[in-house]
Amino acid sequence: MKELDPLLHSQLRLAVMSILMNVDEADFVYLKEKTESTAGNLSVQLDKLVNAGYITADKGFVGKKTRTVCRITEQGRKAFEEYVEALKGYLGL
Repeated sequence: MKELDPLLHSQLRLAVMSILMNVDEADFVYLKEKTESTAGNLSVQLDKLVNAGYITADKGFVGKKTRTVCRITEQGRKAFEEYVEALKGYLGL
């Protein structure tokens, strides 16, 4: 059986990737609300996904507030699809 990607085998990182697979982009606040995570934990996990090349996180400003917008990369999309296929193998689907 194919090994599950340890980077995606984290509840919060998997949740973020699942969300980003279905939208063009999502900002930090949206991801925080959808995943019900803390800002600190989400920030750390997003950094791990960015460093792996699975997502991009563009930081900018809206007025005086910072805004971070995340998008999945082709590499991230492929990694997520492979993760799902490996999971199906474990489940016998």
